[in-house]
Amino acid sequence: MSGRTSPPFRADHVGSLLRPPRLHEAREDFAAGRITAGDLRAVEDEEIRGAIRMQEDVGLQSATDGEFRRASWHMDFIYQLGGISRAPGNLAVKFTNPSGTIEWTPAALHVGSRVRLDHTIFGGDFAFLRDHVVTAVPKLTIPSPNMVHYRGGPAMLDPAVYPDLEGFWADLAGAYAEEVARLAGLGCTYLQVDDTSLAYLNDPAQRAQISGRGEDAGRLHLRYIGQINAAVRDRPAAMAVTVHLCRGNFRSSWVASGGYDFVAEALFSELAVDGFFLEYDDARSGGFEPLRFVPPGKMVVLGLVTTKRPELESGDDLKRRVDAAARYVPLDQLCLSGQCGFSSTVEGNALTRDEQLAKLRLIVDTARDIWGD
Repeated sequence: MSGRTSPPFRADHVGSLLRPPRLHEAREDFAAGRITAGDLRAVEDEEIRGAIRMQEDVGLQSATDGEFRRASWHMDFIYQLGGISRAPGNLAVKFTNPSGTIEWTPAALHVGSRVRLDHTIFGGDFAFLRDHVVTAVPKLTIPSPNMVHYRGGPAMLDPAVYPDLEGFWADLAGAYAEEVARLAGLGCTYLQVDDTSLAYLNDPAQRAQISGRGEDAGRLHLRYIGQINAAVRDRPAAMAVTVHLCRGNFRSSWVASGGYDFVAEALFSELAVDGFFLEYDDARSGGFEPLRFVPPGKMVVLGLVTTKRPELESGDDLKRRVDAAARYVPLDQLCLSGQCGFSSTVEGNALTRDEQLAKLRLIVDTARDIWGD
């Protein structure tokens, strides 16, 4: 057994990192009008260079920009799609943690004209990352096209623009396919598509909500799989694409619970990507049995290290859990990562940057013990 030279890697990570204090201060100063957009960009540049060095120094084979230029892992992308705008009111999403519940309330969505790609979203951000990595493969994370629909639902569509959903789905797939092509042109060889919808649909409570807005919750995952496939179908052979599934990650809280059983067979057999980042840090994610549907050649990155809590996992426990997963999918098709990003939104999870670093080191060290260098 040995290390991998193409993504996903034996020791990998989801992408977002806790924002440094200086970056928080700069964002506050910019919002208050004390510094310019150029000043903020300069701070972001410097902090991203530091984040890249940290990832390379710890031994990771891929590096992201920590999503330091974003407030949210997905809404910053979605609001830049042509035809989509912020609408009055908010989308209230309830998150749960051991202490109770909290709400995340981004602006609502409105689709007032045909969905399109007006510019390469995060193109400049990726180019900066690409130009500053030294040993690591630059990795870009973007939200799944499904997040547009799951967040807004049919109510977000102007019926004069889209009298039925099929036209919307076709335009959304086309915009995403164009984005993937443009990113490939910039030299992106590692693209991660982040998706909570396919994980949420394992939760009966989430399916009830989807049914409540008049949609077929029993088959929506099939549509979502098809949308991702349409987005990445024409990617060049040199671009590895993975999908990350998560049940919610906001200030150490979550939305959904339930194993992968409801979507597993279709997900693993039909989703045409190179690998799956799967949240597996606690009982909310269920057991490893659904991995029996993973076909040969597809990689599974086990998110066994939690990013929601500061306590450091035991390397021996992680090895035992990898062994348990290997009963359902060959060890050579497995990798190790954190369960999610450390800071899916600008607020971040409830741990320190030193604790974040310790978890990344643990992932790298444990992967070396299991698979070698």
